Amino acid sequence: MQSLALLPLRWTRALGVLLGFLLYLLVGSRRRVVQTNLALCFPELPEAGRNQLTRQTFVYFAQAWLDRAWLWHAPRAWVQRRVQLTGSLDELVGDDPTVIFLPHFVGLDAAWAGVALQMPRPSTTIYTDQSNKLVDRWILRGRRRFGNLRLFGRAEGVKPIVTALREGQPLYLLPDMDFGPDDSVFVPFYGTPAATVASLSRFARLGRAKIVPLLPRLTATGYTVEVLPAWPNFPSDDPVADTALMNTRLQEYIRTMPAQYYWVHKRFKTRPEGEPSLY
Repeated sequence: MQSLALLPLRWTRALGVLLGFLLYLLVGSRRRVVQTNLALCFPELPEAGRNQLTRQTFVYFAQAWLDRAWLWHAPRAWVQRRVQLTGSLDELVGDDPTVIFLPHFVGLDAAWAGVALQMPRPSTTIYTDQSNKLVDRWILRGRRRFGNLRLFGRAEGVKPIVTALREGQPLYLLPDMDFGPDDSVFVPFYGTPAATVASLSRFARLGRAKIVPLLPRLTATGYTVEVLPAWPNFPSDDPVADTALMNTRLQEYIRTMPAQYYWVHKRFKTRPEGEPSLY
């Protein structure tokens, strides 16, 4: 990856196309996960359209993975040139308690870098250790390369995170995965009940914070990272309704770049009691 960092971007992206097609062809179990997710979420698409979207998903996934080479190892000026921050940048200025809603689009690491390069105030996020310790150290070093990012383990609990949030350190939150039944509620995601943690509503309420969505988009020249306006009237007194609203808005974001969402994840793995597995 350190060597790949020195290649022209078009070469890295071409390697990503090749790697993506290889993964699509060889990793059948994960291909079936993507196909199941797309069948559940886009039943209106013909099978040929979903198959094309599946192939595109693997290519974007592979390209974004290889892009970590230059995001984490290339000269700073290269990263600044390739990652462009756009939109409501004023939302990230100042000391207002802020929860950054960063969905699992393939460019999420570019989003961290883009914000840290331009607005490097201290920030926090919740991190799950990787089983491979070498990869774990590499990811941690890469995500801490720019700015001042503090990582909390899930075992540390809520209190230190809320304290940092109230002190004005933005919290990057990625709550759109299936983290199992604990602390999750079942709310619709494309019409199918999906186990979803209610942490976006919870941290907004406990930290008295606004919610600012961050949408990274992989482009031919790198990434654009769009800062959207803060959500009005959020949170409410109903965390389940808030979580359902989060999924609804996420669907709107996915509609603008459906192949760049993290469909390789078993989003519907946890089922309501008595329901069979969808995978």
